[in-house]
This record gives sequence, C-alpha cells and structure tokens, in this order.
Amino acid sequence: MFDSSLLQPINTFLQVQTPQSWVEKAQEPENLSVVLTDHLICELKAAQSAMFLIRRYAVDEQSGQALLQWLKPYEDFVYRNKGDAAMLSANGRLSKTMLPKSNSLYGQELIDKMVLLIKEELHHFCQVLEIMHEYNIEYKNVPSSRYAKGLLKHVRTYEPQALVDKLICGAYIEARSCERFAMLAPHVDEKLGQFYVSLLRSEARHFEDYLALAQKIANEDISERVAFFGQAEALLISEPDEDFKFHSGRPVVQQNAYA
Repeated sequence: MFDSSLLQPINTFLQVQTPQSWVEKAQEPENLSVVLTDHLICELKAAQSAMFLIRRYAVDEQSGQALLQWLKPYEDFVYRNKGDAAMLSANGRLSKTMLPKSNSLYGQELIDKMVLLIKEELHHFCQVLEIMHEYNIEYKNVPSSRYAKGLLKHVRTYEPQALVDKLICGAYIEARSCERFAMLAPHVDEKLGQFYVSLLRSEARHFEDYLALAQKIANEDISERVAFFGQAEALLISEPDEDFKFHSGRPVVQQNAYA
C-alpha cells in the first residue's frame, strides 16, 4: 500500500478523522461517479486557488493572463462542456516564466510553490478523467459542496492577514484530501486504490508548503489561526451533511417515510 509515515503529519495536523460513515458511503458502487466527478472538480479548484494567489499577490497583469490561458481549457471542459480528455492531456505548459512584482517581498517563493502545485493538480485532473473513462463514468457538472466556502468565510478582510488565512485554508483542504485518499484506498478495487495511493504520495507535502508560506508571510506566530481554522474544518467534516461529496461531512441517514 503506502508508507504510513506520509500520513503521520497529516493526521497530526487535522483535528478529526473522516467519519467511518463517510467511508462506507463513498465505497458504495452507486456513489463512485459522485466521488470521482467531485474529485475531478476539486483538482481543478485546487489549481484555480493557487492561480488566484499568484495573480492576486505575486505577478503583473501579463503574467496573470498567461496563467488564465493555461487553465482555460480545463475550465472550458468543466464549466462549458467544451473539449475532451485527449485535448487536455495534450495541453501545453505555462507559456511564459513567472516573474514576481518588484514590490513583492515573498513573490518568488509563492510563484515557485504554487506553479508546481498547479502543474501537479492539472496532471491529476487528467488522471482522474482517464479513470472515469475506464469506469464508463460520463462527466457531468455537480454543484460545489459547503466545505471550501465554510472555511473561506472566516478569512480576514485585510492584508497580509487575508493571504495568511487563505494559505491556512489551502493547507487544510490539501491535508483532508490526502487523508481521504488514504481512507478510501483499502475499500475500492485494486486499480483505483493504487491510484489514490499515488495521489497521496504526490500531494502529501502540499499542506506543508501552504503552511510554510503562511508562516513566512505572517512574520509572527500563526498557531492560533491554524487552530481556529482547524476547529472550523473539523466541524465541517464531523457535522451531519445531506450533500454527499468528496469533502462532505458525516452523511445524513435517510429515514424511511414508511417506517
């Protein structure tokens, strides 16, 4: 399977474990399409979030436009039903070198870490799409879950604290994704389980990259904010949630109306 040491820092960082009832629901064959489709969209959203941080905080308008063009084919596929898997797999790399704004104190490090993350997320997007094709699951857009919005609503509105909070949120989203890959891997068929393990190995460091950036930019102890968002994230994961998705909370048991 996988080196359990990869999960140790993730499990230490997260305040609660995914409820077993979510794992049980996720492994039901009829829910495979929801899990994979939402996972696909989450890979794109992770890339979009990283792109937003670069465009908002690190580069000039020209570089920002290059980032938009890089992600456009994936967004066209997900939101506008344009393109196909073969086109996305052949999609070119970032068209120009990203250079930080002259007045950005942390721009280059933000660019370096986020561009690498975008590359990995878009590669994983194509991998998930390939898996869906192998399982004869047709892509259909699904509404977003409450998870990311539930974290981001707590972000402060002034800088650099807003950026610090966004990075902390990114850390929790990445860590939870990895934890769920590990939780699901033993309960699905071998091919899909191996795929989840490969994602865990690839993405296990992402949450630490986010945290390191947050700490550097804050230039002060961020443990209180990390704990605050940890509590918010734990509630979103452990509280009842009627909308089953990749990052949803504890599934609500539907009561039989005739019971």
